[in-house]
Amino acid sequence: QICNQHNAEVPNLEQVFHRMAQTEPSLDHDVSWFLLPSYWAKMVVALISFLCFANSYDGDFVFDDSEAIINNKDLRAETPFGDLWHHDFWGSKLSSNTSHKSYRPLTVLTFRINYLFAGGFYPVGFHVINIILHCTISVLMVDVFSILLGGLQFSNKGRRLNLAPKTSLIAALLFAVHPVHTECVAGIVGRADLLCALFFLLSFLGYCKAFRENKEGHNFSIFWVLVSVILGAIAMLCKEQGITILGLNAVFDVLVINKLNVLELIQKLLHKDKSLENAGLLRKGLLFRITLLMSGGATILYIRWRIMGTGPPAFTEVDNPASFADSLFVRAINYNYYYSLNAWLLLCPWWLCFDWSMGCIPLIKSVSDWRIIALAALWFCLIGLICQALCSEDSHKRRILTLGLGFLIIPFLPASNLFFRVGFVIAERVIYLPSIGYCILFTYGFSLLSKQAKKKKILAVAVLGILVINVMRCALRSSQWRSEEQLFRSALSVCPLNAKVHYNVGKNLADKGNQSAAIKYYREAVRLNPKYVHAMNNLGNILKERNELQEAEELLSLAVQIQPDFAAAWMNLGIVQNSLRRFEEAEQSYWTAIKHRKKYPDCYYNLGRLYADLNRHIDALNAWRNATVLKPEHSLAWNNMIILLDNTGNLAQAEAVGREALELIPNDHSLMFSLANVLGKSQKYKESEALFLKAIKANPNAASYHGNLAVLYHRWGNLDLAKKHYEVSLKLDPMAPGTKENYNLLRRKLEQLQKKGG
Repeated sequence: QICNQHNAEVPNLEQVFHRMAQTEPSLDHDVSWFLLPSYWAKMVVALISFLCFANSYDGDFVFDDSEAIINNKDLRAETPFGDLWHHDFWGSKLSSNTSHKSYRPLTVLTFRINYLFAGGFYPVGFHVINIILHCTISVLMVDVFSILLGGLQFSNKGRRLNLAPKTSLIAALLFAVHPVHTECVAGIVGRADLLCALFFLLSFLGYCKAFRENKEGHNFSIFWVLVSVILGAIAMLCKEQGITILGLNAVFDVLVINKLNVLELIQKLLHKDKSLENAGLLRKGLLFRITLLMSGGATILYIRWRIMGTGPPAFTEVDNPASFADSLFVRAINYNYYYSLNAWLLLCPWWLCFDWSMGCIPLIKSVSDWRIIALAALWFCLIGLICQALCSEDSHKRRILTLGLGFLIIPFLPASNLFFRVGFVIAERVIYLPSIGYCILFTYGFSLLSKQAKKKKILAVAVLGILVINVMRCALRSSQWRSEEQLFRSALSVCPLNAKVHYNVGKNLADKGNQSAAIKYYREAVRLNPKYVHAMNNLGNILKERNELQEAEELLSLAVQIQPDFAAAWMNLGIVQNSLRRFEEAEQSYWTAIKHRKKYPDCYYNLGRLYADLNRHIDALNAWRNATVLKPEHSLAWNNMIILLDNTGNLAQAEAVGREALELIPNDHSLMFSLANVLGKSQKYKESEALFLKAIKANPNAASYHGNLAVLYHRWGNLDLAKKHYEVSLKLDPMAPGTKENYNLLRRKLEQLQKKGG
């Protein structure tokens, strides 16, 4: 039932309210909305936030998940636990020049726990934790919004009072169902934002607890202030934005605890007004608390800076083109345009994309560009809100607007390009915390409209409609995040000029074996961004496999010309040159790749194949040995060593290498097969038979396994078993080379034996 009753859940308010806020108007007074007890409100928020994203629970690892989770060695049990504290979010050493410098060890720790409990890379557990975290955060938002919208007041028993139960429920629901949060919840990498938000809110609520015993405005708990600082530090160890809560706590202290008029305070500071002493700053401990917050923040930042090293992360122009613009004017205009787009995503989260870089948003280079209107609209709204927040005679309005703007702007500052260059144009995940400020402003605007409107229920129905639409949009968007194919294709209509979108669609198609369609998208990616070396490399790879070697060589040569240290492109160029029988050039390309990537086992493997083609057997063996040293599980390199030694008559050495390989990779059936061949030639029939049978058990449909086992039985004299496996081999592959001839020989031999026996 929608009702207008005010504060029905809190009995005897006049006996328990503190003197400091008795006269403030209630935001709930004119709002027509559901009035629920606190625990019911939280249950409703939890349920609805769960419904929004529940369909993402069985999604795949998508987009950045592969790098942050699947390819991140810090998740595996064999990686020392201490390495987490010296590596970035992606598992690279922070001291490395290629490090992203994103230091989030606590987030990586939760990934590691997920991996260990699941016993491997099974995404369900990762997704479930993300959904639970968002539900928990949404529930906490009920308490946070009740403080931000209704003020901080306690009963005589020290229990916090909810003076805005209806508006805090509206704001919490708006936060819980906002579609822009889908990336954080449905994308596993968004765990960083979720954990950061959780400790961010706990830090804020902890700071509020510091004033539980505050009867006259000048008693507070130092313990809870310090707890708040520690929780802020934990938030920052989950993601960098977490540190901003310390600044917001200070703003909250000024506005809510001390009820200062910011504009009046600034004027007095500028005029060195002695009446500042009468403001009670020292008496109420404000300066002391802010000193604690700021010194705590400075200490945390210093430690973070020392761990990270002095060098900032290195980003490329395609990641954030505006930051590379030569003109300060162009940079400023485009940064502000990005801010307006972020604001639009909060207001109208309909066009969502997993990646907004690579030409998705062309640079504004002139004031004649019509998109300047978006900047003007943004600043018109912001200036209007700031003026009201500073100059309004209504202290209640000043407080809520300032808190709303503070929560909107301050958590966004690390992503604003103002202090350092960031590696993206727009990232929906970084709006997770600023959306708190948006929800405050939206709810306050709704309460003002309700105050003026005669038909309040119509407004309530409109807000309810927005919430329902957002729930549906969340469900649709989270279903798109369930697989890379759906995610990447959903971006084609939002960012058709984004080369990375076309690249990712092409890569997804190529991984599924649809090379013809992949070529189309790779070509479009290169057309949109003629310097997109990764698209050139992948396109060159496909053309190489289709034996279109000339165009493949042109693309790969251009890629290494644009990016001379692109090791993968050098290696692929070497493979193409090898196929074109330009062996010297191929060898040079391989060594150039190794020069730029010292630990490159696949390149050593391909170099070994080149040397084997040139009959440089010692060089081939050395190259393959290097590959296995760098990557002990490199099955192809081990196999090639065994086969080369076998073919050159070095059976004892081949056997030793085979046994060494199987110790490292005991379940590799191809290694069992190669070693079984060597043992058979060495007349170790029993051991050879056991390995053949084990290989066949692991891969029963390999015709060559049955064929070579038949040859072993043929040599051994077990003719019936030889006949059986020859027949199985021919059934699996009627054209198997040599098998039919050997089978015919065996049949003739069996016929001769039958005649002699007859």
